Amino acid sequence: MDIVCWWYSAGGKMDYFYGPGRNHLFVPGPVNIPEPVIRAMNRNNEDYRSPAIPAMTKTLLEDVKKIFKTTSGIPFLIPTTGTGAWESALTNTLSPGDRTVSFLIGQFSLLWIDQQQRLGFNVDVVESDWGQGADLDILASKLAEDTAHTIKAVCIVHNETATGVTNNLAKVRKILDDYSHPALFLVDGVSSICALDFRMDEWGVDVALTGSQKALSLPTGMGIVCASPKAIEASKTAKSVRVFFDWKDYLKFYNLGTFWPYTPSIQLLYGLRAALDLLFEEGLENVFERHARLGKATRLAVEAWGLKNCTQKEEWFSDTVTAVVVPPYIDSAEIVRRGWKRYNLSLGLGLNKVAGKVFRIGHLGNLNELQLLGCLAGVEMILKDVGYPVKLGSGVAAACAYLQNNTPLIASRV
Repeated sequence: MDIVCWWYSAGGKMDYFYGPGRNHLFVPGPVNIPEPVIRAMNRNNEDYRSPAIPAMTKTLLEDVKKIFKTTSGIPFLIPTTGTGAWESALTNTLSPGDRTVSFLIGQFSLLWIDQQQRLGFNVDVVESDWGQGADLDILASKLAEDTAHTIKAVCIVHNETATGVTNNLAKVRKILDDYSHPALFLVDGVSSICALDFRMDEWGVDVALTGSQKALSLPTGMGIVCASPKAIEASKTAKSVRVFFDWKDYLKFYNLGTFWPYTPSIQLLYGLRAALDLLFEEGLENVFERHARLGKATRLAVEAWGLKNCTQKEEWFSDTVTAVVVPPYIDSAEIVRRGWKRYNLSLGLGLNKVAGKVFRIGHLGNLNELQLLGCLAGVEMILKDVGYPVKLGSGVAAACAYLQNNTPLIASRV
């Protein structure tokens, strides 16, 4: 997360450590908020029971389905974070003691597994080295053995931001289909949806979720969950305790046409409207291609620096975050500290098993090529600062060469 330090001065005024210019925010969420979204949110509170907010909410729910690529899914806009969205997905579809298969490949998949266990589910943990993707061969074996269909859900993180690993969801669906297994397919798309291609209906995803502070480029505070008809049906018999996250309450108010079982953030709703409009104006396929360019350019820069990607195979490379492995004599946390202290550049820390070993460059959300090049230039200076023998300009040049040859004209300016 971005490192912001503040204190109360003698006069009682809250302040922060000012740096000239803009903070260069390159953590893998929260991300840069575009100016049109900031302006859309700069408004007073409104009565959410007035005709205006239900009318806007109705259009938001229809448009949110487009980012999941679903026509049959039902979305829920929940005042929460991705962690709350996890809990909503689990407690609405499963009962205590239900067996799940979940893949441990990094810090965020670890946290979701921890949540599943604390909620009382029987979790089959499939662990891989950090830097590898989910071991789908083990999934196939477990499903083949499970002729009694005791596995009630397969839970997977689409894009593990701790290691920069993207999993192949189409393969998961194929394995489920190959064994005609009825398990629910639950997906954390927090750092993928709106940046990487996500096909809820085509891949037979039963619950998908994301957070507002990632590729949607909003402030933190809205967890977006989308449930398939199969998941909605499962929620009718699921016995997990839920109150705040209960889909039933939402569905009741959807049917009434008022949409909200409790008070939403008016400002976030207007921000979401603006964020979706920006995505649709650019075109989702163009958004995915832009993220692919930025991811590739970042990986070329890392290679030019003589450093390694934490992700061990190209098939798992993430287009939203790159985790960079540093030599043993360098503490990656010092790279993050130096970036913030000297260059007003915020990079992602290494987490848990890779703490001190990697730093992360986030390249997701409302971001363009020149912004990324500024980040890469900053990283080169930091590497020099901490004693790594980088050739200044090497990574920037590699990224520039690629981007100059592959960046299209801006569609609205052609």
